[in-house]
Amino acid sequence: MSGARLRLSDLAGGGTGGGSAAGGSAGGGPVGGGSVGGGELRHSGGAWLRAAGGAEGMGAHLGPVRAELTTAHEGLAAGTAGLRALAELGVVQESWVRRFESARHECGALAGSLRAVARAQGETNESVRSSFSPVARRTHGVER
Repeated sequence: MSGARLRLSDLAGGGTGGGSAAGGSAGGGPVGGGSVGGGELRHSGGAWLRAAGGAEGMGAHLGPVRAELTTAHEGLAAGTAGLRALAELGVVQESWVRRFESARHECGALAGSLRAVARAQGETNESVRSSFSPVARRTHGVER
């Protein structure tokens, strides 16, 4: 295969690659459709990996919340002994701890899922590219 890029329209007998509805464009048009013209459908895992990093960052930010809530509530028992509100405050604190822990866990799961999408799309791209390889070699009797 030469250094020139192979286009779906080339494989379909379109010749120069112009006039194809292959989607996307190499020159900054939409990736994944919406553009009719001589573009290529391309995928980059960058957006998925950045989103995964953001989810991990949020999970890390939520990590110390339990300790911070515990520290913030330590001094409350001293001056409020015997008040029913203190018991309610403890229930509310535990509720928030559960919510933050759940959100932290969800961030970790989301980051893993986003990385899996990037990996799967990359594998699909390679699989599709490989599936066109036999056709590309026979197109117009010229190996591309």
